[in-house]
Amino acid sequence: MNFSTTGVARALGALIVAVSIAACGGASTSTSHSQTARVAVQAPPPSYQGPTLANPAPAPPLVLDNYLGRRVDLSRYRGRAVLVTFIYTHCPDVCPLIVASLHNALDRLGPTARNVAVVGVSTDPRGDTPTAIRVFLSERGMLGRMQYLVGSRSTLVPVWRAWGIDASHPTATDEVAHTAVVYGITASGRIVTAYPSNFTPAQVAHDVPLLAAQ
Repeated sequence: MNFSTTGVARALGALIVAVSIAACGGASTSTSHSQTARVAVQAPPPSYQGPTLANPAPAPPLVLDNYLGRRVDLSRYRGRAVLVTFIYTHCPDVCPLIVASLHNALDRLGPTARNVAVVGVSTDPRGDTPTAIRVFLSERGMLGRMQYLVGSRSTLVPVWRAWGIDASHPTATDEVAHTAVVYGITASGRIVTAYPSNFTPAQVAHDVPLLAAQ
């Protein structure tokens, strides 16, 4: 399948409104790492009743090995809410922020955290080694609490395209500029919301039961 030309990929691209590229590194990059994704769903207003986008789209296929070498198929999480993000272990700012916030959201959920699966996809095939990933997840309390999917660049590029993600080659200082977003997927497998990298744990904790019920 050519992910980059499927109707799903085009529909997914339409969900994101002016998503910026997060330069996860120093100020020498062309895009400041302090920028965050600007997407269709921002902080919910007081009347917010759940995650909504104008055109919910089926989540693109996602079948990759995790860093332990085990095959992971996103479709196997049907019946649960799913949060999918694209990150890399050597990122000094945006990616750690995303993962730390996901950790805090799971803690807020307590026992109901079992209703959500958290999936990270590598944007740095070279630097995301099993050891680096294990340390990255362990330091943020997410070891065993989220999947971290990997692959060669030729394997990952079609996946990134299908999910509307841009990811650069690493710079000389191992910085990777990439789209910083967390997709919220319903139990029936539809993407209905996209969170910027500076989302709040309370927002996600609020949304997960609603995603799990759809």
